This record gives sequence, structure tokens and C-alpha cells, in this order.
Amino acid sequence: MSKKVLVIGEVRDGELRKVSLEAIAAGKVVAGGGEVVGVLLGEKVDVLVNSFFQYGADRVVVINHSALKSYTTDAYQQALLQVIKTENPEGIILGHTAIGKDLSPRLAMKLKAGLISDAIAVETNGDETVFTRPIYSGKAFEKKKVKEGIIFATIRPNNITALERDDSRNGEIKQLSVEIQDLRTVIKDVVRKAVGTVDLSEAKIIISGGRGVKSEEGFKPLQELADVLGGAVGASRGACDAGYCDYSLQIGQTGKVVTPDLYFAIGISGAIQHLAGMSNSKVIVAINKDPEANIFKVADYGIVGDLFQIVPILTEELKNVLHVKETV
Repeated sequence: MSKKVLVIGEVRDGELRKVSLEAIAAGKVVAGGGEVVGVLLGEKVDVLVNSFFQYGADRVVVINHSALKSYTTDAYQQALLQVIKTENPEGIILGHTAIGKDLSPRLAMKLKAGLISDAIAVETNGDETVFTRPIYSGKAFEKKKVKEGIIFATIRPNNITALERDDSRNGEIKQLSVEIQDLRTVIKDVVRKAVGTVDLSEAKIIISGGRGVKSEEGFKPLQELADVLGGAVGASRGACDAGYCDYSLQIGQTGKVVTPDLYFAIGISGAIQHLAGMSNSKVIVAINKDPEANIFKVADYGIVGDLFQIVPILTEELKNVLHVKETV
């Protein structure tokens, strides 16, 4: 049965986040041939409408409001509840990001709806929509479906493939006015700490370091490798606790959960807490001087040796290979 599905877009640095494009693809599956409606919230976000259409949305609802310039729970919740009331969808999809994790349970509670969080796949089984999500820190997976009410889900970034971009797609744009009042929180200014040019949660390649890098200086070879591959730098909690890098780079059970195409675990022993955040990576390469390190049990490829010798050699070889490809 066809359904109307709202896909809530998330804007960062003036662009629609990649996970929102992936959410459109998930929304198409849930809609089952029905209508996928993109939702854009912010201030002067009209310029991003085409991104929704290019990646498969049939229609877009735009809410421009000064209170939505930066994310606050109250403002976004109020605005989205009004959108949901107006559109009356059978499904709602958004990214399992910091914003999605904060917003989705609050909306679900207000709508008296169930919530399937952190889905990594979505498929149809007859008239039912089935979501797959990891449990027990990624050691097992469960299938979930909504038997009644709104199908409400968040999807993990970098798991569901976005539809192929088509610049010829277009559709109806609806400007919606909303009332936002009695805010408990107002963002006056946003100060960002620069930790890299690639978003960890959406990176295709991640170079991650642990205690084995020994110092803040030890992360420089990892950054050079990441620059060559166009990837992002991450870290284990041990490296963060030791003060080698900022906690914003932490990957693991108490940090970010990532699923890149390629994950380098360098100087990381492979504690279960770290594995919970990266074990679903498509290809894992481990570099560690301890041949008995637990990380080798989950790695697809392993190199036993001194990372301070191996990483620079690997970086130079990759530079040569990539340079050859560029010049051919």
C-alpha cells in the first residue's frame, strides 16, 4: 500500500547533509510508490530545495523562521509537529545523528508513535516495511516492523545508498508558516572547533589512532594519510583520555558509531568498547606491533609492526599510486 512519508532534512554549513539524501532513499522504500515529502527547516534554506528533488523527493515543505537558524529542541519540535499535523503522513524518516537522536524520541512521544532507531537497512515484505538495526554493540541484528500507527525511524549514516542524482527532477514547493513560542533555549552564537574537513559520521575512509600513537604529535602521520586518501581522522577513547586528541574524534560505544567503506585502526588494541563503534565498517585494516592484539580478530587485513615506520611508507606508496591514476 502506498504511503506518504516525510523525510526531515538536516542542514550543516549551508548544505543538506548526506544522511538526509540517504533518508530520501529509505523514504522511497517505506512509501511503496507513494509520495516522499522533504522537510527543510532553517533560515533562508530555499536554496537547498533542489537537492531534495535531485535525490528523489516528490515534494518539499519549506519552513523559514529565525528561531530555526540554529538547532534547538523546542523550536524544531514545535515546527515539525505543525508540519506533521498539516501533512498527516504515514511515515517519518530522518538521520540518526546528534540532532536526530535528540529530536526523534520527543516527536515520537508527542505523536504516541513507536520509534525504530539507528536502522541500517529497510526493505518491504508484502505490505509490511521491515527495518534492520544492530543490537548488543553490533554483535547481532534484529528485524523490526511497525504494526500500527506512523512508521517512524532514524537511519544510521553511510549505510543506505542514496538514489542516483538526477538534475532534471523537480516538484511542488510549499512554504509553510509556523508559530514558535515560549522557547527555553536560544542560540546566540555557534563556535566550532576545527578538527578536520571531513565529517566522521559520513566519511567513506577513516584513519583512527589509539594509545599506540603515544602523543599528540603521533597523530600527524595519520592526518597525512587521511589527507592523501580524502578521509577523516578518528581516535579510540584511550587516545582521547590520554590527551592526544580532542574527544570529538572519539569512536566507540561512548563516542561516534561509524560505518565507512575503509577503516584503518592504527595503534588500537581493539577493546570491545571501540569495536562497538566501528566493527560494521566494510573493510578494516589494523596496524599494531602486538600480534595478539584483539583488533586483528575483526580486521580484514593486518600489519604487525611499528606504526611510525609503516604509516609513512604506506602514505608515500599511496601518493605514488594515486598520482599515477590521476595522470593516466
